Amino acid sequence: MLNDQVTRQQRLVLIIAILASFVAFLDTSVINVALPAISRELGGGLSTQQWVVDAYLITLSSLILLAGSLSDVYGRIVVLRVGLIGFGVASQLIALSPSAEFLIVLRGVQGIAGALLVPSSLALIVSTFRDAAQSKAIGQWTAWTSASFLAGPILGGLFVDYLSWRLVFVINVIPIAVALWMLFVLKQQDVREPGRRIDYLGAALGVVGLGGPVFALIEQGNYGWGSPAIYLPFAIGLVCLAVFIWWERRAKMPMLPLGIFSTRNFAWGNLATVFVYAALSIGGFIVVVFLIQVAGFPATIAALAFLPVSLGNVLLSGLFGSLSGKYGPRLFMTLGPIIAGIGYLLFLTMGKDVNYWTQVLPGVIVFAIGLSMTVAPLTSAILGSIPSAQAGIGSAVNNAVARVAGLVATAMIGVIVAGTLDTNSYHRVILVTAVLLIVGGVVSFVGIRNPAAVPAPASPTTPAG
Repeated sequence: MLNDQVTRQQRLVLIIAILASFVAFLDTSVINVALPAISRELGGGLSTQQWVVDAYLITLSSLILLAGSLSDVYGRIVVLRVGLIGFGVASQLIALSPSAEFLIVLRGVQGIAGALLVPSSLALIVSTFRDAAQSKAIGQWTAWTSASFLAGPILGGLFVDYLSWRLVFVINVIPIAVALWMLFVLKQQDVREPGRRIDYLGAALGVVGLGGPVFALIEQGNYGWGSPAIYLPFAIGLVCLAVFIWWERRAKMPMLPLGIFSTRNFAWGNLATVFVYAALSIGGFIVVVFLIQVAGFPATIAALAFLPVSLGNVLLSGLFGSLSGKYGPRLFMTLGPIIAGIGYLLFLTMGKDVNYWTQVLPGVIVFAIGLSMTVAPLTSAILGSIPSAQAGIGSAVNNAVARVAGLVATAMIGVIVAGTLDTNSYHRVILVTAVLLIVGGVVSFVGIRNPAAVPAPASPTTPAG
């Protein structure tokens, strides 16, 4: 709970930010449960299921930098309101989908709206809270949004089994409606920089530069790197990213002010994000797949193997966010990934015959503690190091870094496995995951610095020295 020193306005802002992000994360976690039912009713087989997921990921990842810039130019509340309305309308239309093609297009629209939600919600927190209060608020935001990963599969399973897959997309109506009502009650005016405008060329280059490689990384498993449908978008995207950086150095009002990377904690925090989120993507994937394909676990039980991780985030993120605000993020960003890496090293005891309680759960618990210690301090260190006026694009950069790192790491799993998934190849992936996490901790130790303590104001009765 928020303490008494938090104003009513700050409390409303935090709840709005949590609800907005909860909607986007809930949809991500709930969709996998509904895929088989969607395919049965609308047809299309495996390709339909893949595109229901990919259409959302591609548009969200491609537009997240632009969305962050829009948040800074037009205001967090305006962009957040548009994102909530767009997400809600797209969700309701998906529930009425007459065909797979209609659903896939609307999932792309949903991804566009989703891109507006997370950077704007975090930027709203950063512009409303400062210092230790900001770290605590980000910790609470992390804890409650993590609850969506718990609620998603459970709610989705109940709706699919006893009602309809279509109603899965109606789940978010209530949080969207509540968030929009609270935005009305908040009556807070956005502070906008006079004369600030959109960098249209930078926006176009950024969208293509992110969208091409993201599409290639997602679809390379279907077409292969030798297909023009993969290597052309990938190459064009990389060229656009290079031109984007060149242009942003020269633009009068750049979409991404490259000067923010000269801020130590922002630059090193994003570098740590690369290693941590690459590890999270390949680690969670390989353990679940190994439990199903090699150890013979039922899919549902394997999917629930990491349930303690979500519970740990819900219970501990607020605590570590508060401690980070009090003592600084460096200690937690150093120890957290290293502890998480040790958790993965414990998975090396797993062989063809796996006992969940002795070979999986201990590693999951250690990993959960390390991850809970990492996420809120990491976000707080990155966003707390830049001016609040740049919080939107700063949040978008960190989200883009995390997503692209995850996609690149996932695409590399096949190289690490080098053929059939067995105990030996599984152990190689686990070692890579642990090393990535530990390197993330080392990077944080080397690069992150705790903010200087703000001196207490001099007492009126005590003469200043």
